[in-house]
Amino acid sequence: MAAAYDDTEPPRTAGPELSRLAELHGVAGSYSPAPDRTVAVPASAVVAALAALGVDAGTPDAVHAALTERERELRERLLPPTLVQWAGTEPPAALAALPVGTRLRVETEEGEERDGTAGLPLGVHRLTALAPDGRTGHAHLVVAPDRLPAPPGRSYGLLVQLYSLLSRRSWGMGDLGDLAELAGWAGRTAGAGFIQVNPLHAAVPGAPTDPSPYRPSSRRFPDPVHLRIEEIGEFGYVADRERLNSLLERAERLRATVLDKGALIDRDAVWELKREALELVLAVPLGPGRQAAYDDFRASHGQALDDHATWYALAEIHGSDWHRWPDGLRDPRSAETARARAELADRVDFHARLAWLTDGQLRAAQRAAREAGMPVGIVHDLAVGVHPVGADAWAQQDVFAAGTSVGAPPDAFNARGQDWGLPPWRPDRLAACGHAPYRDLLRALFRYAGALRIDHVMGLFRLWWVPQGSPPTEGTYVRYDADAMLALLALEATRAGAVVIGEDLGTVEPGVRERLQRRGVLGTSVLWFERDWEGDGHPLPPERWRADCLATATTHDLPPTAARLTGDHVELRDRLGLLTRLASEERAEATADAAEWLALLGSLGLLDSPAAGPPGSDEEEEIRAVHRFLLRTPARLLGVWLPDGVGDRRPQNLPGTWDQYPNWRLPIADREGRPVPLEELAASGRLRALLEVLRHPAPPDLPDPLNPPDPPAPPEA
Repeated sequence: MAAAYDDTEPPRTAGPELSRLAELHGVAGSYSPAPDRTVAVPASAVVAALAALGVDAGTPDAVHAALTERERELRERLLPPTLVQWAGTEPPAALAALPVGTRLRVETEEGEERDGTAGLPLGVHRLTALAPDGRTGHAHLVVAPDRLPAPPGRSYGLLVQLYSLLSRRSWGMGDLGDLAELAGWAGRTAGAGFIQVNPLHAAVPGAPTDPSPYRPSSRRFPDPVHLRIEEIGEFGYVADRERLNSLLERAERLRATVLDKGALIDRDAVWELKREALELVLAVPLGPGRQAAYDDFRASHGQALDDHATWYALAEIHGSDWHRWPDGLRDPRSAETARARAELADRVDFHARLAWLTDGQLRAAQRAAREAGMPVGIVHDLAVGVHPVGADAWAQQDVFAAGTSVGAPPDAFNARGQDWGLPPWRPDRLAACGHAPYRDLLRALFRYAGALRIDHVMGLFRLWWVPQGSPPTEGTYVRYDADAMLALLALEATRAGAVVIGEDLGTVEPGVRERLQRRGVLGTSVLWFERDWEGDGHPLPPERWRADCLATATTHDLPPTAARLTGDHVELRDRLGLLTRLASEERAEATADAAEWLALLGSLGLLDSPAAGPPGSDEEEEIRAVHRFLLRTPARLLGVWLPDGVGDRRPQNLPGTWDQYPNWRLPIADREGRPVPLEELAASGRLRALLEVLRHPAPPDLPDPLNPPDPPAPPEA
């Protein structure tokens, strides 16, 4: 952290010059957790954030010098590093402010040279401004469509954590073969329009591996632990059949420990088996066509794939924390790293092929979904950041902010704030390179995604930076170029023909949801949170829900619907010592909450046979009624948490716990906690009855708000 202002205790709040310097670098001096409340952030957080941006603000003299330099820089530059031109709108204001007589030259994304900015195609172009006084300015000019693609009609889909979806063919956790099977069944038999999964990003290897899919090693490349080994083209040509058959037998035993004996999912054990099998499979030479496809994949991903594969090859020798590697290897561009890459060429190739194989099975799952009639297909999840010791943090050190991590300020749900342990991108470095890492990330994910869910979508606008060694209460917000982030999102989504869903739950800055909606990014609405917070606090009636959203009853971080109705979620938190009030008070509030929602469902005629007992007395009918309610909303997409279909009581993740609860390691189970494999899920009468409610996204007694009936024909003359 930067030095304090002087030898005495540093001031709690920023002075005028520090505040102005912070403002010019997008660092907040305060924030508003509620419309009527503003909280000043500590001056130490502002100084630390500026230090992470390469600005010395450790003393009053340093602040004055940095402010003078920043004001001079902004005054003298012709262009900001990145500009946005939305299709069909006026040119960016920065161009209109250029000196009279300034010449503009553009090198388009395709390499074409043009004078002026009129009629440019969509893309990221290189703009040069030549001022009459001899100054020259350069900028990345993003020409983007006005809006992202909209969902193709109204549809419903299944939400599932892929690892939890075991079949009798998987190796102890759900895989991409299971995903394709689920999509084929749900699309053809149940009329589903999409399957939403957890992030499938590459994990940091370790013992044990961090099980959270939201702290990956890399967001750009997928994790080969999800491969269906038997579906790799070279599997049938493995020479050592005895060893391969032994691995298959071990995989069968591992699967049985989960499905038949109720053990937790052991990702590390699964990867150990798959890695051994992959060593055998990848020893088989590729045929000419497969080799050409692999070569194309390597060429298209270039340096990024080489860096990714090199990190994994080096991690096999030196461990997964690159901060502890020999000095020369900590720099991906050093001569030592180049030598190591050459010496480890076979291992680098091994990990690059794993990325190619996983990419291929991901695209195969999307094809299976579309061939099954799904208009959207697979919805992939983009985590908000990456692990600080992983491949992306090593390869992209120049764009990550050192000494800080992403989190959340104190709010009504967590008075101590949150530190997620994820290093943030530097907005200044992103802008300087035209947001290239972000563009490349989006392009890679859209290769196999029918839609993309962006976790904590508010991070496109600002992120809460927590200085290393400080509690999350002593952080501050740092702004990003939201216009550029949205424009690039619109550009890449349009090129892929994909929908984007933003996870916008929790505290959202005023105006953010409106800007996202304006550009066609769908929001996320969860039943239990949809209340009239500005009025009487009662459940929000269906007609008052927003249309541009994915509407669900629950998520992976919340209790399943059966647990909400029965109060089992309170009992779970009580057993783990997580309650902040008396258990009796929590139970009473949970019962009243569920009863209020059921009363609304009953008043709308959505309960076929209202139960006489307390909430949860007829949980199957009540869960179906919850989803009938979702149908009454105008939401464009409707999501069903797959475990709700078989009565699972357990959340996949219980925020606020680490080793007290088996987060990210639970297979889908029935109400008694017995694991339910994919084959039984597809045959479940309870699940089929629930999905039949949603099979027709517009209820028969209400018009579909997205597909209104044709107007009556005019009377004949």
